[in-house]
Amino acid sequence: MTNINAINSTLPSPTAPQKAGKQGGGFADQLKEAIDSTNEAQVSADRAVEQLHSGQAGNLHEVMISLEKADISMRLFVQLRNKAVDAYQEIMRMNV
Repeated sequence: MTNINAINSTLPSPTAPQKAGKQGGGFADQLKEAIDSTNEAQVSADRAVEQLHSGQAGNLHEVMISLEKADISMRLFVQLRNKAVDAYQEIMRMNV
């Protein structure tokens, strides 16, 4: 059996200051990444449809998958926006 003190010594202390290495980023950074990835999915889907119309796309299935990825990405982003607006409205309704 492993000694419990040996296990505890390998875990970081919850009161110890965190290293200033790679940070997760703030809310604005996360939001910008979500917007950029949604936009990239939309651009990729548009490009795939244009290639299909011009006859350059080899497979209709790939175009449809690209369109569905863009659709799901947009739906997810709209839901995130709705949740953020709901949270903002809830905070604004709070009495101080």
